[in-house]
Formats: sequence, C-alpha cells, structure tokens
Amino acid sequence: MDRAEIVHRNFLRRVAARDFPQGALPRPGLSDPAAVSLFRAQCLSRALDRTSRAMQKAGQGFYTIGSSGHEGMAAVAHALRPDDIAFLHYRDAAFQIARADQVPGQDMAWDMLLSFACSSEDPISGGRHKVLGSKRLMIPPQTSTIASHLPKAVGAAYALGLARRRPPEHRALPEDGIAVCSFGDASANHSTAQGAINTAGWTAVQGGPLPLLFVCEDNGIGISVKTPKGWIAASMAQRPGVKYFAADGLDLYETFAVAREAADYVRQRRKPAFLHLRTVRLYGHAGADVPTAYLSREEVEAEEANDPLLHSVRLLDQAGALDPDAALAIYEETCARVAARADEAAARPHLRTAPEVMASIVPPTRVCAPSNGPSEAARAAVFGADLKARDEPQILSRQINWALSDLMLEYGEIVLMGEDVGRKGGVYGVTQKLVGRFGPDRVVDTLLDEQSILGLAIGLAHNGFLPIPEIQFLAYLHNAEDQIRGEAATLPFFSDGQFTNPMVIRIAGLGYQKGFGGHFHNDNSLAVLRDIPGVILACPSTGADAAMMLRECMRLAREENRVVVFLEPIALYPMRDLHEAGDGGWMTPYPAPDARIALGEVGVHGTGSDLAIVTYGNGHYLSRQALPEIAAAGMAARVIDLRWLAPLPEAALLEAVKGCGKVLVVDECRRSGNISEALMTLFAEQGIAAARLTAEDSFIATGPAYAATMPSRAGIVAAARELAGRA
Repeated sequence: MDRAEIVHRNFLRRVAARDFPQGALPRPGLSDPAAVSLFRAQCLSRALDRTSRAMQKAGQGFYTIGSSGHEGMAAVAHALRPDDIAFLHYRDAAFQIARADQVPGQDMAWDMLLSFACSSEDPISGGRHKVLGSKRLMIPPQTSTIASHLPKAVGAAYALGLARRRPPEHRALPEDGIAVCSFGDASANHSTAQGAINTAGWTAVQGGPLPLLFVCEDNGIGISVKTPKGWIAASMAQRPGVKYFAADGLDLYETFAVAREAADYVRQRRKPAFLHLRTVRLYGHAGADVPTAYLSREEVEAEEANDPLLHSVRLLDQAGALDPDAALAIYEETCARVAARADEAAARPHLRTAPEVMASIVPPTRVCAPSNGPSEAARAAVFGADLKARDEPQILSRQINWALSDLMLEYGEIVLMGEDVGRKGGVYGVTQKLVGRFGPDRVVDTLLDEQSILGLAIGLAHNGFLPIPEIQFLAYLHNAEDQIRGEAATLPFFSDGQFTNPMVIRIAGLGYQKGFGGHFHNDNSLAVLRDIPGVILACPSTGADAAMMLRECMRLAREENRVVVFLEPIALYPMRDLHEAGDGGWMTPYPAPDARIALGEVGVHGTGSDLAIVTYGNGHYLSRQALPEIAAAGMAARVIDLRWLAPLPEAALLEAVKGCGKVLVVDECRRSGNISEALMTLFAEQGIAAARLTAEDSFIATGPAYAATMPSRAGIVAAARELAGRA
C-alpha cells in the first residue's frame, strides 16, 4: 500500500473515530459558509492528487507534483482578491481551487483533470504541460524551475505602483491590486529567491511602492534534504524593508487571519511582506518518489498524523460550522466524483503533431492604438541641440540613443532599466540624457542583479508596459539567462498564448575591444540565446541599421508580443572610419523616425558574383574593410549582413547569395555552437559551396592579443583567396 492510500484510510478512520490532532481553537474572522467552502477546496485538491496518481498508474496521466499537505493555501487565496496576480508554487492547487470559487463559471476539477491527462482541451497549457494557471483567475502558469518566478513577481509589484503614475495602454492589473508569489522553504535558499527578496526590500527601503506578498510554504524538506529547524524564520524575520508574518498553515482559521492581515498591510502600505506558513508534505516529492527512502518511517508517520484536512475537520467542528460526519461525507463525495471523471478526461483529444505543439511558441498579436510618431515640436523639446546633428553622419552608440529617445517619445509605456543606465548614462554613454529627458520612472537605475533586471521587465510586461532592460555585458547574462529561457520565452507556450511578456532586451556584447578586454567584457558566444524557441535575436552593425532595427524590435514587442534580444557590438559603438583615419566611412546619417528594417531583411553591400561573404556585427565591418584587397586579387564580391540572427532569415539570405560562385561565412563567435554551424548546414542543404572563418573555441584575452582568437581583415582576405582557389 502506498503512502497516499495510507493517508486516505487514516483520514477516513480518524474522522469516524473523532481522533483529531491537537491544535488551537478557531480564530475569529472566517464565516461558517466561507470555512466550509475552503474545506471543500481542500478536499478537491486532495482528491485530485489521489486521482492523478491513479491516472499515472493507469497510463492515463503524466508526471505531476502533488499539493497534499499544502491545502492551507486555500485560506491564503480567500484572503486575497481574484484579480491580485498570483505566481504560484507548484504545490498550490488548493489556492487555485479556492480562487476559482470567487469567480463564477469555473469547473476546476475538470480543468485540472484535463491538465493531468495532457489534453489539448486543457484551458491553460493546451496539453503542453501539467501546470497551475488560469487567465480568468490571473494566475500565470508556472513550471518547476526553482524560484524563477520570484523576480517577475517583484517586477509585477513594481508595475502596479508605476501604473498608478503612468497607466499603460494595455494595463491588465487593477490600481489597488497586489502581487503574490509562493514557494517552498527549500526554494527560499536559491539565489533567485534571495535576489528577488533582496530587491523587494532594497526598493521598499528607498520608498518605492512595491505591493508584493511573498508566501513561503515551509514543509521542512526539499525533495530529500531537510531544512534546518528555524532556518526560514531566522533568515527572513529581520529582512530590511520586508515585514514578516507567520502562521500555522495546518490551521485554516489562523492561516486566513494572518494572511488577511499580511495582505491588508501590503495593499494599504504598498510595501512587501513575507508570510511564513508551516506546512507538511504528504507522500513523496513527486510522481513515484517514496519518502521512506530518505526519511524514517517514524518521521513520515508523524507528518501524516498532522494531515491538514484532519485539522480542518476538527476546527470546523469546534467552530460549529460543520460536524465531522458531514465533513467526511464531503470528502468521500469529492473523491468519488473526481475519480469518476478521470476516464472521461483521459479520453479527450491530445496534441499529436509538431505544429500543434509549437503553435503557441509565437504569441498572438494584439490590437494597439495607432501612432503617428513623435511630433517635430516634441522632438525639438527633447533632443535640443542634438536635433541639428541628425542629418550629419553619426556613430552607432549615438544613433541608438536617438532611436531610444524617439521610441520613448512615441510610446509612453516604454520603460528602460538596468545598471547605470540613468544618471551615468551607461558604461558607454548609450543612454546618456535619457533620464533627464524622460525621468526616473522611465529610466530606472537598478541594483546589480541581472535576474532582478530581467524579472522586473517580465513583471512590467504583465501589466501592459513595454520594457527595455539592459544587460551591461553579454557575459553578465549567463547567471540570469533562465529568466529568458525558463520564464519569458515559455510564458506564451505554457499558457497557449493567453499570457505574454513582450520586451526588447538590450545587451552590449561581442569582442574586439582594445582597451577594455578580457572575457567578462568581450563575450563572443551566442549559443545561449540562439536556441531559445520564439526569441528573436537582432544584431546591427551600423548606426542607421541600429536605429531602424530597434524600431522594428519595438514594433515586434508592442504589436506581436515578442521577446526580442537586441545585441549591440561594443567595439562598433564609437567606430567612425572604415579604411583609413578620418574617412568617416562607418558613420551614417540618422534615418527618418518612421524608417524601419523589417524582421528577416538582410543587408547587401556590393554586386559581385564571384564571392558572397555572409556575416554580421564586427564581421560586417571587417569584411567591408577586406573588399578592396579581395577586388585587387581579381574577385568581385558582395557582403551580406545578416542583421537577424534568430530566427535566421533563410529565404532572404538564399536570395542574397543567388548567382554567386562561392560563399564565405565570417562568424566572429566561436566555432562550436554558433551561427556559422547553422549557416553551413543551410548552404549544404541547398547545394551551395561554402566555407567558414570563425573565432577559435576560446575565451578572449586582455592586452595585445585581444583579437588573436577572432577573424581579422587579413584572415578574411586569405580565406577568400583560398576559397576561390587562388594562391
């Protein structure tokens, strides 16, 4: 007999015998009908856990993490409003069920059974994953990446405060709403959780509104590793800026009273709070996990003896709300009803084909108010003396600055954020003057934590803002890239397109910096960005292209709900000359405000048919430098600037190389795992002769050898000659 069946039989036996665990008397505040309703939610959560296990054994269901032992979260849901956005722990079925009781027309038992069966009719994920979530209940779906939802919860809380001052066009959350996120005691130790809690306190201490309720469900164990006794209270009770509350999550009445107190504090004070709930974990961690493999039988049985449903029956009886026989009848009826519907849910349609699975990777478009762009009067007021220079050739960094200014003038919901982007104007001055032009509400100097920066962006997007987070250097992304991979990009996928978090992530990167080197400031690996489904990766190389591509990136975010990464080649920020000092050959005039380069549109320089050089970023610059020598060697060449690195603009690229005898791929990133591999595969599949020149599989050095591992002008010339068969 497995532990789930033991817990079930113990409940039946002990309620019948009036054998209840000891506990406090019911606290006032919870009405009898409400208490009974919450008990029903708890029973449904337990019945769904039992049924999901049975479905798995029968081959009708799939991997799932149960909520048994955490049913007290039903009372937390009752203490909140159904329009308070909730980012939930994967054990919070009771929370979602109780919230569904606040919104008419929900059949949560059926919805969750469809999710267990991975049916395409599952109303949240469309059969892609067993997740909690509901658009009507304002619960974005959450998979099991540990604590990764906390940074975006902080961002959503920040968005609630910002929207009071600057309401965005697509505002989704109420003015007096709060955000809530829940997680386990083991997850609280994760760097992502610690960073998010620290960010919330950091913001609150400085006086910023941040209406966020953290809920830590402390069952004392993470999979098989115990949490030290008293650890959560000792580490969280005195956090600056975050008020601490604690309750026994086994006690429905106490949990509701304390959760209501905490929620009222957050709602009225617009400050973050931490609600520490004692819970137990019944059964194992997930699936077929057996707790007695790592806990003694005595420990397991002690937890089972504290079954929160037994506590609830005792409390309801003591409050005069429901006698034990009636409670037992509710439990048995709920279990029977859910079990009876399982076969029906398992028979509903499933996803079958790759296109069906992939249909929600790219989110649906949304209707946006038309815009005629910023007026000349508005531009003159913002740009000042810079406006006179717009017709003169300019460097890349300045054109990005101007494009950001034009976009922020046009769309009031754009918010720029990152380390040093405000008063300093960025490490390279790309965001200079923007905080003076648009104020600190829209140009936000963040603390030094990339996970929090990206989480802020995701949360802002949940409330209709258009975030432009900046990651100071590409190498700094790697400790936070799960916020893109596991949160931003997966949100439409796991919500069947119902939730989206559009944004344009600006990242300074790539190599070739002479004076500011080393691999932390020169990172030439894009593999981590190129393999995330649905993410668009853009890389301009000239100032005009950067301005026009940035406008297209914002259109993609605003109208098509896309997550876009805008990679800015650091070494090209100040570049003026192309062939010799003073020629100004790499500078371009600033394009008209309505000019854009569409997604998938490549750049072509030259018309030669002997050789096509396919490249991007610094490779574009170096290839253009190499053209005179290539021509002197008797080869007529053209240079094709990819611009869009993911998805690769295959159709436009094949059209651009048409008629060329040979193709040379110049990839400034490492030989393994980067763009050249995809390009070589594409050309091979099309029967096009191609070779590649790439960076070595190496980190980048500081000092005189800063470019030794990467393509050079001379290397491009040599590769072109070799490819053409010339000595």
